[in-house]
Amino acid sequence: MSKKEDILKAATLLFATNGFKDTSMAELAHMTGAASATIFYHFKSKEELFLSVLSSVKDGILDEFSHYFGEKKFANGLEMLEGTVSFYLYLAGNKAEWFLLLHRYYPYKLAKENNACRHSLEDIYNCFVDIFEKALVQGQADGSIGKLSPRKTALLMLSTVDGIVRFKNCDLYDAGALYNELIATIRRMAANRNQKI
Repeated sequence: MSKKEDILKAATLLFATNGFKDTSMAELAHMTGAASATIFYHFKSKEELFLSVLSSVKDGILDEFSHYFGEKKFANGLEMLEGTVSFYLYLAGNKAEWFLLLHRYYPYKLAKENNACRHSLEDIYNCFVDIFEKALVQGQADGSIGKLSPRKTALLMLSTVDGIVRFKNCDLYDAGALYNELIATIRRMAANRNQKI
């Protein structure tokens, strides 16, 4: 791993756990063993570092889902949709710092005044919606999913799944305890009622 990648990984964790304001470059330097000058050589400002972290998170999400879909075979779109939900929850547990970062207030505050931040957040959430939508479109093509708006339904499903992850990240509720009910709800929302699954 390069020093720049080291810095991004550590910065992701610090921004996720401490927030933007309470993340210090001195702590980042200590964590990575890099001098502050080295950090500012790679990233001109703390804000630029934060935007690079968001970009890195987006790339990581795409890589993880690409790898998952490259290894899995699904009988139909409904099964792919259920797999997408399951993998989203797995990823939220395995890469918790990504989701903690996305659930903080600061990125959205910055997005109001910084178009690059806004575009990064839109890109991240659009890639999630695209993944859900792909499964819905596949299911409509193979008959396992009923006639509904794929984009709007993908947004609703993402909101539901991400809301459960937020509960977990705020230590309000164990997301795992809702898994079976979540899958049953997703199935009821999407399944083609005219076809036996």
